[in-house]
Amino acid sequence: MPLKRLRELNTKECLWAYILNLLEKEPMHAYALREEIHRKFGFRPGTVTAYKVLYLLSRDGLVEKRVSGRQKVYSVTPEGSRTLKEAVSFYKDRARVLGK
Repeated sequence: MPLKRLRELNTKECLWAYILNLLEKEPMHAYALREEIHRKFGFRPGTVTAYKVLYLLSRDGLVEKRVSGRQKVYSVTPEGSRTLKEAVSFYKDRARVLGK
């Protein structure tokens, strides 16, 4: 049970980090992001959850969106890249501390 909770906390509840990771590689629309998260990271975020996280990331200036036809395409901002680097550093530090 504790490992299941740990996985939930570090996947679905930290969805923003996975989204920034993918958007740093290339701009995408929300549906493609959900599919790529499933393919690359092995879990599938809820549709509404993904849109809510994208909205919050946009509101906080970590991603920007542009309209391309009927789709909204999201890309990471410089502030989003800095935030992702800090998140990766945090996880590396936690792994180092726990590994002792």
